[in-house]
Amino acid sequence: MDVLRTLLIGAAALAALPAVAAAHVVADPGRAEAGAYQAVVFRVGHGCGDAATTALRIEIPFEMASARPRPKPGWTLEIERQDGKVTAVTWRGELPGDQFDEFAVLFKLPEQAATLYFPTVQSCGADDSQWTEIPSAGERASHPAPALVVTPKAAAAETHQH
Repeated sequence: MDVLRTLLIGAAALAALPAVAAAHVVADPGRAEAGAYQAVVFRVGHGCGDAATTALRIEIPFEMASARPRPKPGWTLEIERQDGKVTAVTWRGELPGDQFDEFAVLFKLPEQAATLYFPTVQSCGADDSQWTEIPSAGERASHPAPALVVTPKAAAAETHQH
C-alpha cells in the first residue's frame, strides 16, 4: 500500500509541473568537468504545436574552446564562425511535430567552472520557438536556453606512500 501511495504522490507532483518544463530544448548531459572533451546532445521534444521542426539554431558560448557538430542524415548543417571559432550551428530538415530528436555537438570545455547557456531557436516553417532566456538567480525562465554546468576538475587521486 505504501508503494502505491508513493507512486500516486509522485505522479501528482509530476502533473503539477509547468508544461514548459517538458517543452523546451535541453542539453544532455547537464553537467560536465572543466577542460574535458564532452559530447552534448540537444534534445528537441516536439515541434511548434502541431507543426514540424524545420531548423534548429544553437548559439555556442564564447567560452567553449572548440565545437564540432555531428551531421544528421537528411539534414543540412551550417556552421557559423568568427575569428576561427564556431559561434553557432544550424541544422535544417524536417522533424514531425509529434516526434523528438537529438542534435549533438562535441565540445572542448573551458578550463574554468561556469554555467554556460546555448540560446536556441527552433523553427517550424514560418514560426519560431525561442529558447533563449537566461534565468536570473532564483527565477524561472518561461523559454529557458539549454544550459551546461561546467564543474571544477576533479582533484588528482592522492598516491598512497609507505
